[in-house]
Amino acid sequence: MAPILGIWASSVAQTADTGAMFPLQVITVGPAGASSVEFTNIPSTYTHLQIRAIGRSTRASVPSAYINMQFNSDTGNNYTYHQMNGDGTTVVASGLASQDAVYVQRFTAATADANTFGSFILDILDYKNTNKYKTIRSLGGSDRNGSGQIYFVSSVWMNTNAITSIKFTSEATGDFAQYSQFALYGIKGA
Repeated sequence: MAPILGIWASSVAQTADTGAMFPLQVITVGPAGASSVEFTNIPSTYTHLQIRAIGRSTRASVPSAYINMQFNSDTGNNYTYHQMNGDGTTVVASGLASQDAVYVQRFTAATADANTFGSFILDILDYKNTNKYKTIRSLGGSDRNGSGQIYFVSSVWMNTNAITSIKFTSEATGDFAQYSQFALYGIKGA
């Protein structure tokens, strides 16, 4: 029988929620913009990691720009991904292997309506497990001048090292705009 809140519940031993999320670090891009943002010295005291981001790219002549991610400064062709996106009318699926970064999502870019941002939530499963490759999944979207697009991406970093740093970059021709924000959380269990 589940305890009833109140006097009776106060006599029941309380246990920690094993799925609790703990804020670890937040990076907010300043007025000068940023070509990349990086989380470093990630502790190995959690089971999974989650990143929640909202941002905009300065890339010119397009409504949205790709966001890429690398782990532990690994620039080798050790990343692969599959993605599916839709805009309410069309659905597109694609994938690539042997990449030097993980394609994560898209942020709104220069030709999109002013002051609109894209966002995503990204999970990195078993990030400290040294017996397996690292699996990443993300869900996000960006405004494309009112039409919008949503993306679901699954990726793999083909490396068994524990993840200690995560670097995000916008496409080569654009930076992260001011007020873009990335928040890293640790998850104790699932």
